[in-house]
Amino acid sequence: MNNLVEVKRKDGESFESLLRRFSKKTLQSGKLLQAKKIKYYQKPKTKREKRESAQRREKIKKYRDYLKKIGKLDDLTEKNKKVKIKIR
Repeated sequence: MNNLVEVKRKDGESFESLLRRFSKKTLQSGKLLQAKKIKYYQKPKTKREKRESAQRREKIKKYRDYLKKIGKLDDLTEKNKKVKIKIR
């Protein structure tokens, strides 16, 4: 199987037309789509990673609720700015 898309210029064909044919062949071959899938592939999270991520989110949520309760974090600040939260 050939990995490259090859397009030869026809007699009297403009560069724009050649480029258009090349682009069309590239899309039809599916190589571009395959390359994008590989580029943006993310390994699925393990059970442990999912659990730790959920625990981290829960801890942050509890801390934000605590800050709201004591009046250090109001709703306007929360919506307009990202507040850095340090959890010990």
